[in-house]
Amino acid sequence: MTKLFIYIFFVLGTVPALAQNTLSGKVVDQATQEPLIGATVYLPDLRKGAATNEVGSFQIRNLPRGRFLVQISYVGYVSAARTITLNGATTLDFPLAASATEINTVVITGVSASTEMRRNPVPTSVIEAAQLRQRSTSNIIDAIAHAPGISQISTGAAISKPVIRGLSANRVVTLNNGMRQEGQQWGDEHGIEIDEASVDRAEIVKGPGSIMYGSDAMAGVINFLAADPVEDGRIVGSVSAGYQTNNRLQAYSLFNAGNINGFNWQARLSSKQAGNYRNRYDGPVYNSGFNELNASGYIGLNKSWGFSHLNFSTFNQEVGLVEGERDANGNFLKLVPASDTSFTEQAVTPADLKGYHLDIPKQSINHRRVASQNNFIIGASRLNVNVDWQQNLRKEYGNILNESEKSLFFDLQTISYDAKYFLPEMHGWETTFGVSGMQQRNKNKGVEFLIPEYQMRDAGVFGFTRKTIGALNVSGGLRLDERWLTADALYLNEQDVPVSNPSDATTTKFAGFKTRFSNISGSIGSTYAFSEKVSAKVNTARGFRAPNISELAANGIHEGTIRYEVGNPDLNPETSFQVDVGLNVNTEHITLDISGFHNSVQQYIFAQKLESKLGGDSLSGDPNDLASTFKYVQGNAQLVGGEISLDIHPHPLDWLHFENSFSLVRAHQANQPDSTRNLPFIPAPRLQSEIRVNFKKAGQLFRNVYARLELEHNFRQNRFYSAFGTETATSAYSLVNGGLGTDITNGKRKLATFYITASNLFDVAYQNHLSRLKYAALNEATGRRGVYNMGRNFGVRLVIPVTFTSHR
Repeated sequence: MTKLFIYIFFVLGTVPALAQNTLSGKVVDQATQEPLIGATVYLPDLRKGAATNEVGSFQIRNLPRGRFLVQISYVGYVSAARTITLNGATTLDFPLAASATEINTVVITGVSASTEMRRNPVPTSVIEAAQLRQRSTSNIIDAIAHAPGISQISTGAAISKPVIRGLSANRVVTLNNGMRQEGQQWGDEHGIEIDEASVDRAEIVKGPGSIMYGSDAMAGVINFLAADPVEDGRIVGSVSAGYQTNNRLQAYSLFNAGNINGFNWQARLSSKQAGNYRNRYDGPVYNSGFNELNASGYIGLNKSWGFSHLNFSTFNQEVGLVEGERDANGNFLKLVPASDTSFTEQAVTPADLKGYHLDIPKQSINHRRVASQNNFIIGASRLNVNVDWQQNLRKEYGNILNESEKSLFFDLQTISYDAKYFLPEMHGWETTFGVSGMQQRNKNKGVEFLIPEYQMRDAGVFGFTRKTIGALNVSGGLRLDERWLTADALYLNEQDVPVSNPSDATTTKFAGFKTRFSNISGSIGSTYAFSEKVSAKVNTARGFRAPNISELAANGIHEGTIRYEVGNPDLNPETSFQVDVGLNVNTEHITLDISGFHNSVQQYIFAQKLESKLGGDSLSGDPNDLASTFKYVQGNAQLVGGEISLDIHPHPLDWLHFENSFSLVRAHQANQPDSTRNLPFIPAPRLQSEIRVNFKKAGQLFRNVYARLELEHNFRQNRFYSAFGTETATSAYSLVNGGLGTDITNGKRKLATFYITASNLFDVAYQNHLSRLKYAALNEATGRRGVYNMGRNFGVRLVIPVTFTSHR
């Protein structure tokens, strides 16, 4: 591979014509023709761009010859996108219209190359940096979970897993800068190991994304992207600090980036620390704090032959695990040693609820990543090659008599790769072929065992094509995947210590097995623009998901689900057939988006309660174990629903927006009685209404001023998986959130950005239907079961940009 890269560098470096192309011009206000200072002109497929100067001019040098999509964006204006042909010196001016609608936002996820969102038939949404910063959040999934069709399964403030239209866990693929994030996705108490501060925007595909990403993308794809590379000749940085009142969260981040003659880099160091969060019913929730120390960035070259970046990241988190046990007076309990061999429970003291101390049980997450991302221009075509290595270390501490003992310790190492070849455009068709796959090894290093050690190999090939025919855009593709999985046997003696010889064992904890999964996925769709103001889209897709290791081979107490789980090695892959339809109307006064879907999932995998694992009275075989036993089985499921978004922005009051959205998912299993008919962990219908004002200027000091007030109403969820007490109904509740912020300037440049955020202003006590803590122990003092979500929370954040140098 190294020799191939050196050869490509040498060959492309000898082609002088590639270095002669430039793109220059001006970005102006469409109505007034005034120059827009600091507007961004960016070519996503080349990762090159520039910002406009004090007269609105820009220039991007050392570009290859060919056709590329260019995106032009500026705060408070509609992002524009245009496909351009580069051949020599190219000069173009870009007028932008003043508005907050973003119908032309460029997306990268789920398509072969960058394309405008309105031309992409797959339902896709983009959450920009400003939207991510304008809410009080505690992790990156929490930051995006308010988008229509998106929600989260949470276990306290630090642990959140994404849910796309009712599907979660291994059915959602998470990407970190375009490459798969591989942690312990099967576990409900495992969050996403991505630093919130490092994310500049999130791109979300709602629906099967298996063509590009293979198995596990059946529900959709979420791509978390860092900031774009800065323009040539600049070195910039920023310092940010934030604080939230509810759990005393402190967050700090340092950022530096530069680009000198095509050699560019980014580096970020961030930390986060939070104590126990509180709510009206529970007061401070004991052991709900967490802390993080993270670093990420890249170094690379951006030249006329393309780019080559070496990315790195390290995510390090410690988080307390809330158990919710309380005494008769409603005080949370903690474990304390009574002797060298025994322990007891005591009520926590007021001192225990202060500060940032984490108690047993707790977990430690370390995720390390090194990735090489490369894009080579070969004549009129492109070759994209990515390789990365990840190590995910998850340690759970649960022994109060030996706090350093690792009850569970998973060591997951993954090497993944993907390569895409973008053919030259032929008769209007843009076609891509590619391969992708990974090799994975998971080891158990703790004293307890929930899943076996395993090795997995995964490989797939795909083709994707698209074409624009007047107002019609069509696209589609096919993919073939193979997955091989080998689970190791594990034998335990009378002391539950592993032994290598089966004859020395008293228990077979895991029976070894080998299995193979193979499947085809594909999609075809189109968008049609009836006019500049009205467009429609339709897409059909077939996705699949191979069973994960927990579903195939689990054998033990899964603390995150509070149950004993038994895997089923005979499971088949899930397959889905989804139809999506959408309508977009964008006028001078309103923007309306309507999106609906019907998803039919065959061989849907779910956990079913057993009468008794061993045939006796005890469900798990241990008379002291009260956890119910569940085994993974399969059935057929139907999911239907959609999202409606309406943004009212009456002209000429362009500073005023009344934004509304409604999300709905209905999900059930075929041929099931009422108690098991509804799928578990389906979000309740949600209505959000927000009044927002935006002002470009407020005097000489303030620019891009905004204020927002939001009502979020979650309806009662009475369609739930009621069998065996797995789920209970969840009451409706309404939250009022808000915030305001501004850029602070000296008239010429931005000095700082300041945010004030507020969530749950009226301190409503509520339980989200997807909160795991909803099923914690009963509080005998109040008669309420479980732990409630976070109460009133105010936040402040200050971001100070630093420009070290600028050479035009």
